Amino acid sequence: MHHYTLSLFSQVQSNGGCRSLRSFIIFTIFLILFLCYILAYESSQTWMSTVGLYLPETANWTEISAKPWKPPEPYYVAYPYNYTFIMNEPEKCQKENAFVVLMIPVAPSNVAARDAIRSTWGSERLVGDKIVSVLFLLGLPTSQDSEKLQEDLLQESEKYHDILQSDFWDSYYNLTIKTMVMLEWLSAHCQNTSYAMKVDADIFLNVENLVTMLLSAPKQNYMTGLVARGAWVLRNPLSKWYLPKKVYAPARYPPYALGLGYVFSLDLTGKIVEAAQLVKPVYIEDVFVGLCMKHLGIALTDPPDGSLFNVFPVNYNRCRYSKLIATTTRNLRDQIQFWRDLQTPGPYC
Repeated sequence: MHHYTLSLFSQVQSNGGCRSLRSFIIFTIFLILFLCYILAYESSQTWMSTVGLYLPETANWTEISAKPWKPPEPYYVAYPYNYTFIMNEPEKCQKENAFVVLMIPVAPSNVAARDAIRSTWGSERLVGDKIVSVLFLLGLPTSQDSEKLQEDLLQESEKYHDILQSDFWDSYYNLTIKTMVMLEWLSAHCQNTSYAMKVDADIFLNVENLVTMLLSAPKQNYMTGLVARGAWVLRNPLSKWYLPKKVYAPARYPPYALGLGYVFSLDLTGKIVEAAQLVKPVYIEDVFVGLCMKHLGIALTDPPDGSLFNVFPVNYNRCRYSKLIATTTRNLRDQIQFWRDLQTPGPYC
């Protein structure tokens, strides 16, 4: 190909004819287009791998990008897609005969949060005669030390048997994927479990109060938490939760339970997964679950008391914390200290 180009160029120089010059120009254009096609194909493979649409059967951790994952276009969500599990505990619910399973999405690198939960409210595995199971949900690490981190995660999984890891890139923009993978797993592996709760890693959870609430909760089509009703869609591009009209046109969202922690009956998992195949996904995970609930025509349930779920950190006192179910905390130290203080003997109020 290179030799042929030089021959054409020599012909143009010797003859000076318009026809030869035109042939040379046409050939050059085709050559450029061919090279662009090759480059575009290679870059498309890289793009597909980046967003999780394509992954090799065996992940090579030395080749994973060290740069934080960003969507290839604004508000893109790579779902539905057949994600698989790298680390799995498929018999967890059945073996433990769980009444409620706590699903905690957490970054692969955030071992401090996992350890804090394991040593506090995550250690409360029996409330009365009801068994509570705890699982952490992770995606693929994207940091520079991803290979070492993955080795550490394998050891952590062997030690605690409480980690689920799926083959999507773990990032803020992929929280919807993380939530849907969680629901898929629950639907497949926890059919005999009554309830589940998605709860963030920075939450103080009063497990006893959660179980008490669920003892009188509906068994089907039940979802509760801090339910937002009539929430405005944020159109300011500077907002963390910005959505343009071309992605979601209505001015308000349907009712949805805020992602800090929401509780649901297990029959809903399969229904939401089915709805998610038909509802256009948005990257705001709790909103997307609300959109699926609207599609299903299933109403969300307000909690028995409006103070049970708190999106802003609640100042600690034993009386107040003995009555709530979930609240965000300012840091892990508070989360640990509040739980320990609540366990000490003596009256709450």
